[in-house]
Amino acid sequence: MPRGQLILIEGLDRSGKSTQASILASKLSPSKLIKFPDRSTPIGKLINEYLTNKSFSLNDQSAHLLFLANRWELNQEIQELLNQGHFVVLDRYIYSGIAYTLAKDGIHDESISLGKNSTQLGDVDWLLGPDKGLPKPDLTLFLTLGLDEISKRKGWGDERYELQQFQAKVKDCFLQILDTKDPSICIVDVGEKTIDQASDQLWGIIESKGKHTLVDEPISYI
Repeated sequence: MPRGQLILIEGLDRSGKSTQASILASKLSPSKLIKFPDRSTPIGKLINEYLTNKSFSLNDQSAHLLFLANRWELNQEIQELLNQGHFVVLDRYIYSGIAYTLAKDGIHDESISLGKNSTQLGDVDWLLGPDKGLPKPDLTLFLTLGLDEISKRKGWGDERYELQQFQAKVKDCFLQILDTKDPSICIVDVGEKTIDQASDQLWGIIESKGKHTLVDEPISYI
């Protein structure tokens, strides 16, 4: 039986990825939009407290593994949906998990990182290791735009990681770990574009790569 495709939209905070993920899910049928972190799960509720309450303290390794465990909470649901012929659109996934923790390496701002026993923070193999076995997206779209444009958007600064200097480092980390030689990974410049212009741009990529149709290939894994 043909399966649906797994499409991931990644980006910095306030980059428009949630808006674009929602629009994309409305264009694919049947589809399911899943946002990470999923703050409704038991682990997700802890993550929400961590992100919204800057006095809530976790060491960096624990925070990384919480976000990762949240992805495993949704693993079975994602695979079942795909095998039932649904398209699954992800708003953040493994690349966010790695990039945001990798960016903490060498940071001495305790509101972002405790900066203690941080040997693992710069080790991509350690950061990625527990993600192995999760479904690999059939297409990853990383939305990029200028940090000045992002910082002017509504809601900027409400959460722990929404600091311009830190987001600049996160962006560098994304570009470090995204393998642009992989045809399933696309870096998309949406700077100075309207919501509709960005949506049309992303849909053009999806159509050109045939990611809007069911496929016979089995699910790939990280």
